[in-house]
Amino acid sequence: MTHVTLIGVGMGNPDTLTLGAMRALEGCDCLIGAPRLLEGFPQLAAHREPLILAEEIADFLRCNPQYREAAVLLSGDLGFYSGAKKLYRLLEGFPVETICGISSLQYLCAKAHLSWEDAQPVSVHGRDCDMAAQVYNHAKTFFLLDKVHTADALCRALCSRGMGEAQVWVGERLSYPDERITQGTAAALAEQRFDPLAVALVLNSRVAPRRRVHGLPDEAFLRGKVPMTKEEVRSVSLSRLALREDDLVWDVGAGTGSVAVEAALQAPWGRVFAVEQKPEACALIRQNRDAFSAWNLEVVEGEAPDALRDLPAPDCVFIGGSSGTLGEILQLALQKNPAVRVVINAITLETLAEGMKWMTALPMEEVQVVQLSAARSRQAGNYHLMMGQNPVAILSGRGASHG
Repeated sequence: MTHVTLIGVGMGNPDTLTLGAMRALEGCDCLIGAPRLLEGFPQLAAHREPLILAEEIADFLRCNPQYREAAVLLSGDLGFYSGAKKLYRLLEGFPVETICGISSLQYLCAKAHLSWEDAQPVSVHGRDCDMAAQVYNHAKTFFLLDKVHTADALCRALCSRGMGEAQVWVGERLSYPDERITQGTAAALAEQRFDPLAVALVLNSRVAPRRRVHGLPDEAFLRGKVPMTKEEVRSVSLSRLALREDDLVWDVGAGTGSVAVEAALQAPWGRVFAVEQKPEACALIRQNRDAFSAWNLEVVEGEAPDALRDLPAPDCVFIGGSSGTLGEILQLALQKNPAVRVVINAITLETLAEGMKWMTALPMEEVQVVQLSAARSRQAGNYHLMMGQNPVAILSGRGASHG
């Protein structure tokens, strides 16, 4: 039976190969791997089989038992987003040896004079990925990029989410004679163009703070003369939303953005759209977003429901103000996501009645109403008085199609 050696060849240049890997290659009578990797060893006389897919490699080895020693060349290191992961299972029954290589993460960090043990590795090869969210949540993030998720696309995504000052290293064609390593801010690199065969390292000095509880003090937010959901009401409302870490949230009638900011902090892998029609309120939302480094929060200036029509489907909707369009907002949210979770704050009896009417008429279930009456202490001389806040009704429910 063919003896198979899986070899991590680094970035592709034979100069980055270990001595043990080179000795193993010299003893093989069959080399298998991507054409780019096979081209790096013209001096070897072994048969060459240009294959990439793990299934095709395993089938070839089973159908060609005449080869005594076969080497499968894999880019980078065998344990770092490598095809070796699938090959281990497919080559069951073969005698398999492994020789590790140098990963692009190790290589780029060494070139940048940075350590890599605290880097968050991310591969975007053939998969959807919110690259800005990865940077938003980590001080140091490494990306394996592809033809769609390019280095310049990464930098533009960072700029669009308020992280244009993040430091970025882009490594193109690492280890080859035409290797290029570019360093700069995301804003400075966003309009450049980079080779698809690239990786990137991003340092974010403004990682979002992580809080384990909600209900930030009202004093933590800039308010001006714009209405704000008070911390006690905000805390219960966020609990009713039951946010998951990757939820997409609409905050309609966002005011100062206090709910939107806390939602963004609780859903660090998600996105929050704060929809507000008043320019002065939008300016406050942006200031509060910046103060908390809530870079996954996007301000949408406009009036609902029109401002909502082009937004992605929400997992959760918080409605703090609807300007008489509550029914249209709910219908649009359910149209985009029949399983959406909704929380409405009602200060007036009229809004409470309208909210109950629509949540009963529409296909929603688990409808609940909580009336919250909070009081805060105020010092008067040597005494403390309890000052009552306006009572608020908190309506919550979810679309009936949540399964």
